[in-house]
Amino acid sequence: MEAPCNGPGLVGRWGMEGTSMATATLTTADLSQFTGSENWYRHSLNRDILYTDGAQYVAEAGGAYWLLDEIALANRYQSRVRAEEFQVWTLRRNKTGNGAMLTCGDGNGHTVYTKRIEYTDFPLDTIKLFCENGTILLPSEH
Repeated sequence: MEAPCNGPGLVGRWGMEGTSMATATLTTADLSQFTGSENWYRHSLNRDILYTDGAQYVAEAGGAYWLLDEIALANRYQSRVRAEEFQVWTLRRNKTGNGAMLTCGDGNGHTVYTKRIEYTDFPLDTIKLFCENGTILLPSEH
C-alpha cells in the first residue's frame, strides 16, 4: 500500500534547514516498537524513494521531515550515495551548540557522504536510519 508523503520540502515547512516549528516528542523507546511496516510512503522530492511507518514516525514525532528530505535528495544528487544499495544514515548532534553531523555509510564501515547541519532541534542525540534499495526505514524494521 502506498500513501502520499505529507512532508513538504526543507524550506517550505520548516523555514530553514534542519529546523522544525513543532514540539518534538520522539524518544528512543518509541523507535524500538517498529518491527515492520504496514504502509510505505513515497517521498515528494524524490519519487524514487519510499519510507516506512517508522521513518514516518521519526519525521512526525521528531519534527524531522527535513531528515527524510536530506536522505532522499542525497540519493538523487550524490552519485556515491546513489551507488549504494544499502546505506546506513546516522544523525549525531554536536556535543556543543545546536548543530549536527549527518553521515551515510555503506554498512561496511566506509563513509560515502557527510553533511554538516548548522542547526537542528532534533530531540535525540543520535539516530540511525537505513536506506535499502530506495526505502528509508528504522534498523528495527529491517
